Amino acid sequence: MTAPGPGLDPAQVARFRADVTDTLGAPLAADGVLALAVSGGPDSMAMLALSVAAFPARVRAATVDHGLRAAAADEAAMVARWCSSRGVPHHTLLLREPIGTAAVQATARALRYDALAHWVVASGAIALATAHHVDDQAETLLMRAVRGTGPAGLAGVRSQRTHARSDGGGRFTIIRPLLGWRRGELRAIVTDGAIPFVDDPSNDDAHFERVRVRHLLRDTPWLDPVGLARTAAFVGEAQRTLDGIAQTLWHERMLSDDADGIGVRLGDLPRDLQRMLVRTGIARVRDDHRIRRPAFDSASNVEPLLESLRAGVAGTKGGVMVTEHCGIWNFRPEPPRRSI
Repeated sequence: MTAPGPGLDPAQVARFRADVTDTLGAPLAADGVLALAVSGGPDSMAMLALSVAAFPARVRAATVDHGLRAAAADEAAMVARWCSSRGVPHHTLLLREPIGTAAVQATARALRYDALAHWVVASGAIALATAHHVDDQAETLLMRAVRGTGPAGLAGVRSQRTHARSDGGGRFTIIRPLLGWRRGELRAIVTDGAIPFVDDPSNDDAHFERVRVRHLLRDTPWLDPVGLARTAAFVGEAQRTLDGIAQTLWHERMLSDDADGIGVRLGDLPRDLQRMLVRTGIARVRDDHRIRRPAFDSASNVEPLLESLRAGVAGTKGGVMVTEHCGIWNFRPEPPRRSI
């Protein structure tokens, strides 16, 4: 086994290897390849260094240039140089379409994962690792809590999930092996190891909600990020059970799935089950029809849609139209808007 690089504690490398095993559900195979999303920030550079030490010759890295900042190309080049010095294949990925001006962060995230998806599937990697950590999880929980989200949103960032390419070209697993690590620990790894990194100026821009929440946590010691992240993990366990129930109900109550849409008998269910199943229906249609915009995820607010359906009025969410007739809810792609 290759020795850890300069400044890397063997115990930290062993800890990271165990975390990857836990999030994958099994040890990385001897011929398995782990793909990494590396922005060049201290968190992802620490993950890159730990991965190289823990899984020598089995790591691939990619940096997404969103085209939003002039410095992004130089940052990707910095990551590429470090990878080259360690024999790690690296790719700089460009977005496949413009971000636009509406919901910039959510759209950028969706397009970033789309670019990564094409790369990961082509690379043959067993999974894509991202550098989300304890402090990210705490921030996500607080942001979603103040929006009145349900259990799916309060579960925060999942330690593992499956992602599908928007063009139907395959699925892959995303893992977050650093969800038990603090931001300070990761920064110390790159600082002590003289590993290059960049601080994105947007990470300190209070115009963004996440930055304001980050400052709140920094300035409010009794809001413990570790405790908040633990809460998200417990809610995530409960949500996985609910997801299983939702899938069973979905198949039991589906009446049709054809060119006219997906028809499911949902009108007689309690609202909490309707909430879960309407998300299932929207996700199914988005996957089937490769709908990427507008963005939609487990934290998206579906309450106005539920109110409309209970009143017998059609509604749309995430590019999907949902109609109700005699307790049957029908899901289909939202029709294109007429130009004037």
